Amino acid sequence: MWKEENNTLVYKKQFNDFNEAWGFLNRVALIAEQQGHHPTIENTYNKVKLTVTTHDADNTLTDKDHAFAKAVDF
Repeated sequence: MWKEENNTLVYKKQFNDFNEAWGFLNRVALIAEQQGHHPTIENTYNKVKLTVTTHDADNTLTDKDHAFAKAVDF
């Protein structure tokens, strides 16, 4: 589900409804806090888009990004 675009990893997913999408985002928030690595989050009703890159590494992809992506693929 993750795709590499312009030095970022992008994840897009459509859920059945807003509550399901929000539940997913709550789990993502916990992972982000645990890892200290926070994505850009977009949510419109049942559609979610996550974008992650390592800002303190000149906005390039690092192992932190790939670890976050792996953790979110549940």
